[in-house]
Amino acid sequence: MVQPTIRFRIDFGDACAIGPGKIALLEAVAGTGSLSAAARRLRMSYRRAWLLLDSLNSSFRRPVAELSKGGRGGGGATLTPFGADLVQSYRALESDLARRARSTFGAIARSAVSGAARGARRRPLQRPNPR
Repeated sequence: MVQPTIRFRIDFGDACAIGPGKIALLEAVAGTGSLSAAARRLRMSYRRAWLLLDSLNSSFRRPVAELSKGGRGGGGATLTPFGADLVQSYRALESDLARRARSTFGAIARSAVSGAARGARRRPLQRPNPR
C-alpha cells in the first residue's frame, strides 16, 4: 500500500527558509563533525554546503553551526544548541504532519497506485474527436 509522505518548507520571512535539504545538511554536520564530510555524505559540493550553512547562519540572530578552520589539528563543524533545536523542531513537526497525513489521507492512499504498478496500468489518453 502507498503511504502518503510530506515534504515541506518553513518560511521565516522573505529571506529565511528551512526545508528538507537544509535540515539534512545540519544533521550530516552533526553526524560527521565536518562540513566537507557532510557535503560528501549528501553528494553535494563543499561550496554548495558552505553557502547553505552560511545562509542559515545569517538568517537567524543566533548561529545554527560553528566552523573551525583547518590546519594541523584539522577543522570541524558543530551544531550550536540553537541549531540542534531547529533540527529537533523541524523533525517533530514533520512527524506530526506525517501522522496527520496518514490519518487524513489513509483511505485515499489505498486507492493510489504505486510507481511500478502505475507504469503497467497506464492507459494512453484518448484524444477527443475533433468533429
